Amino acid sequence: MFEKYPFEKLNELLKDIPHPDEVLSLTIGEPQFETPEFIQKELCNSSNLLNKYPKTAGEEILKEAQRNFVKRRFDVELNPDELLPTYGTREVLFNFPLFLRPKKTAFPNPFYQIYEGAAIAAGSQINYMPLTKENGFKNTLSQLDGDEDFIILNSPNNPTASVMELDELCEWVEYALKNDVVILNDECYSELYFEQKPPSILEASIKVGNRNFQNILAINSISKRSSAPGLRSGFIAGDGKILKKYLQFRTYVGCAVSLPLQMAAAKAWSEDNHVEIFREKYKQNFEIAKEILGIEPPKATFYIWLEVDDDIEFTKKAYQKGVKVMPGRFMGREGAGVGYIRIALVYDTDKTKKALKILKELL
Repeated sequence: MFEKYPFEKLNELLKDIPHPDEVLSLTIGEPQFETPEFIQKELCNSSNLLNKYPKTAGEEILKEAQRNFVKRRFDVELNPDELLPTYGTREVLFNFPLFLRPKKTAFPNPFYQIYEGAAIAAGSQINYMPLTKENGFKNTLSQLDGDEDFIILNSPNNPTASVMELDELCEWVEYALKNDVVILNDECYSELYFEQKPPSILEASIKVGNRNFQNILAINSISKRSSAPGLRSGFIAGDGKILKKYLQFRTYVGCAVSLPLQMAAAKAWSEDNHVEIFREKYKQNFEIAKEILGIEPPKATFYIWLEVDDDIEFTKKAYQKGVKVMPGRFMGREGAGVGYIRIALVYDTDKTKKALKILKELL
């Protein structure tokens, strides 16, 4: 059945290891910067709406804000039936496969653990598609068995920070159309870029002439973009025929977003300046990492996928020095991730410098 979550494995690994009173945790992808004040104010100003049940389909003000975001960011015009607001993206990643009931699912390896949990819950066979240094931590069509009916991609990628190019995504869209396979790209880190903007699979769909997004879906979230994971605001966009049926399924799931959260999220999706401020903070952290660790910053995300001799032993030694990192093997199967650690640069520059200097000593 279900594997233990990586953080549970990590706690078991470290439970008996002596450590300083203050430990800097670089293990979880949770932004540590304060949610912008204008978002907080809108949440407070909308609190009177708590006396109303929210619609499963979401309020139009939120849906319009999310469609406008997609238009501004990716130059993709979505029809109203081609986007559904979701309670973040973790819930949709879990319950969408329960709705789809695929016989076989393929997804990257290592991976965000919900992919596997959802496949297991849906009774689906799994093809773990390895992300390695040799393939640039990008999945390719050659990794498919050919009998998958659902594929999850993740670009920009967690944990490896790789980014697929538009032409690479186009190949996956063409495969989906040719073989009648549903493909979903998890794009939750699309806004944490530093130079070139990562493309969306929706852009790729249009580029190959699939303007109604047949078999193609993308998900995105406000959590990283606006340093607001507690808002639980995400969306799934793409194939309107699939989303119409999925919306009916969602009415039974009971995961509608409360109205105050929707109002605050609509404000956040509609404003881009605050996102640029966060991008600059993460860029500064990667400049620090380049200086201290000698690594090249990734194109997107706030992760470093760092190669080490032994990810388990390195994690133990780092904890003894006051820094928590995630062993790569805890995020993969079949040997994927062994010899790597994931570092989340989610703190301010002072804490980031302190933590990375400790890791440098261990390297």
